[in-house]
Amino acid sequence: MTLSLVTGGSGYFGSLLVDRLLAHGHRVRVLDLIEVDDRPDGVEFVQGDIRDPLAVRTAIDGVDVVFHNVAQVPLARDLELLRTVNVGGTTVLLDAARAAGVAKVVHTSSSAIFGVPESNPVLPHTVPHPGEAYGHAKLEAEWACLAAAANGLDVSLVRPRTILGHGRLGIFGILFDWIADGADPVVLGNGSNRYQFVHAHDLAEVCRLEGEQSDPAVLNVGTPHFGTMREALQHLCDHAGTGCTVRRLPAAPTAAAMRAGSVLGLLPFAPYHWMMYSRSMWFDTDHVGERLGWTPSISNDEMFRDSYDWFVANRRSTTDTAASHHRRSARQGVLAAAKRLTRFAPAAR
Repeated sequence: MTLSLVTGGSGYFGSLLVDRLLAHGHRVRVLDLIEVDDRPDGVEFVQGDIRDPLAVRTAIDGVDVVFHNVAQVPLARDLELLRTVNVGGTTVLLDAARAAGVAKVVHTSSSAIFGVPESNPVLPHTVPHPGEAYGHAKLEAEWACLAAAANGLDVSLVRPRTILGHGRLGIFGILFDWIADGADPVVLGNGSNRYQFVHAHDLAEVCRLEGEQSDPAVLNVGTPHFGTMREALQHLCDHAGTGCTVRRLPAAPTAAAMRAGSVLGLLPFAPYHWMMYSRSMWFDTDHVGERLGWTPSISNDEMFRDSYDWFVANRRSTTDTAASHHRRSARQGVLAAAKRLTRFAPAAR
């Protein structure tokens, strides 16, 4: 029976990946700083920091496949942690995997390494060009993986588009909170930018399948069923039935205000949010199907509905401050006041 290590297995995506591996007969071990009360029975837990070589060696002992998901996310606002966790921690893990004779490492990267792409669709060989600190750190982690692969370790890179799914909160928790209360969500500009997401269940399946492959690869993962940002949000408003509708705000000044408010600690945004919210980005995913026989099953609209419905059903628990960033709603700051205004001011069509 395959013994799989999931780093970051207490986080949003890591916990779903644990469930997926268990369902397919894996023995599973988790390395994380945080213990959770909803961990499935039989899953081993090693509490430790990905930057600690001893903790990582302990967690990796006897493991066949490593699924590496530990990452410091942009909302944490700590540039030092972005580098030491995302880059340094990945290097520690790769060194330990090589020393332990691990058969396969699947590293979850990020589409943030591409910044604002010069053209779409983005392909596996598109040259990365990150536009902020998180993207730079994730790209450096990829360089560490590619160097390890060149030295004989079987490492694959999985790059997801923005992840949605039941239980996915963070900045989406604010969006769902607004819509549930009938407050109008906004797009920057006219909202015609095409924006692709990926459902966490589809991503977990790609990671699981790639863990069974015996040679390195680079996989860009997203749904092929997507449209514009305005369409995605308006369809969610229609699904919610709370009377809200999408509003438009001018792109450049609003992005500048998002940046200034975030620097002052008044808004919960990270640079990627104001950089990309009005821009188009999507992956071509044909190569994933060719390699793994995988077909994405969930559209943008379906994953938004899934995520929103889960939020409504579990709203009271979505502000748990002990949970990881993606398993709790981001704090709204001055957006709480803006939310009240949108419920009474007439919307521009």
